[in-house]
Amino acid sequence: MSLAARIFAAAFALLALAGVARATEPAVSSAEQACLAEAIYFEAAGSAESRAAVAHVILNRAEDPSFPRGVCGVVRDGCQFSYRCSGRSLALSDPKKRSGALKTAEAVLTGAPDPTRGALFFHSARAKPGWFNSRKRVGEIGGNVFYR
Repeated sequence: MSLAARIFAAAFALLALAGVARATEPAVSSAEQACLAEAIYFEAAGSAESRAAVAHVILNRAEDPSFPRGVCGVVRDGCQFSYRCSGRSLALSDPKKRSGALKTAEAVLTGAPDPTRGALFFHSARAKPGWFNSRKRVGEIGGNVFYR
């Protein structure tokens, strides 16, 4: 079972026990959704597909034994995501952008398809990181280049 499916099942079970969840409304862990939304907010601009692609890199890493466990573990792993070490505020202050990030996080955590086909890495198409030659490029989505 994928990490996203395990997160969904655990969150739904807890909410069902508390009498909060209904069978017709999928539930996701609020902590995992918040961590994923934060990364989407700062790392992905533009289209829903672009936001989903960044989110899937995080989920793909969370399922890979080379990375920390769980969405929050991946997002908070040192300076893997540049915004975490930029010194900027981590407040999600733009309401429209925050709403898009939260909706994308929920969609991805509840099973939206992976447009990156399993990518574990990405960078802005404007950046020229030295490590990209050692990875298999899988495509470019919304101004980011994705790799396995």
